[in-house]
Amino acid sequence: MAGTQYRGSEIKDVDQFLNDAEGLDSEREKEIGQHIGYRYDVNLVPDYERLTPFLKKYMETMGWDDLNWLEDIHMGYEEGNPAVFDRNINGWVRIPDTIELPDNQQDRDMIARELLIKFQMSDRHPLVALRKAYMKF
Repeated sequence: MAGTQYRGSEIKDVDQFLNDAEGLDSEREKEIGQHIGYRYDVNLVPDYERLTPFLKKYMETMGWDDLNWLEDIHMGYEEGNPAVFDRNINGWVRIPDTIELPDNQQDRDMIARELLIKFQMSDRHPLVALRKAYMKF
């Protein structure tokens, strides 16, 4: 039957991902040890009407129609402070106290995406030091 498989997990009913207590049903979720939220909550897909001016320019410069790799980036919290998770360094990047966060989660997520890109492009990102240390040319 079509639509009964999802990346290694057997889909038993339409609300399976909402009702599953552990939520770690697929191979990938078990591997990373966390939910893949947008699998079962369409609200986690970005609202493109809420793009920040920076993200609009970024997508335009890159020639992209969507956020692709940034779709599952969301504002989180580390020790009670707003933060965004950077997979490249496997750690949280805290949001500066000077940034006033909106009440809307979609807007917060857009700010998190923007700050993650800016941090990854900055000289303060740990991968910059690695590149300088191990660069061959």
